[in-house]
Amino acid sequence: MPPHIVQGAQADDVATYVAQCSGNAACGVKAAKPSAPSTTTPPGTTTAPPAGNGGGASAVSAGKSVFESAGCSGCHTLKDAGSTGNIGPNLDQLKPSKDAVQTQVTNGGGAMPAFKGRLSPTQITDVATYVSSVAGK
Repeated sequence: MPPHIVQGAQADDVATYVAQCSGNAACGVKAAKPSAPSTTTPPGTTTAPPAGNGGGASAVSAGKSVFESAGCSGCHTLKDAGSTGNIGPNLDQLKPSKDAVQTQVTNGGGAMPAFKGRLSPTQITDVATYVSSVAGK
């Protein structure tokens, strides 16, 4: 999981959920109070390295780098990246389109945080190009 996705009470809520609900989706633990996700990078942290050009082979290569450095492999299974995460969907099974990945990475949803403001638009396009190009292959 990338650092600083959750902090303070959110981190406590995640820890409580994991401790009490791991493997039991019907456990009933809920966050004390929902809070808006942060769109800024906390001091002392870095985002993924600069990415490619938003398309083509260099975007696929740059997108793989973003996938690895942004922590995607901690949550998602993707054979090409050698990742076996099981928090988020298995991308090899899902085989999402570039547009679907770009929207999800930008806005987040479900357990996934939004990466808008954490990754540049080019990095988001590159990771979407990468995932949509290699998922299920």
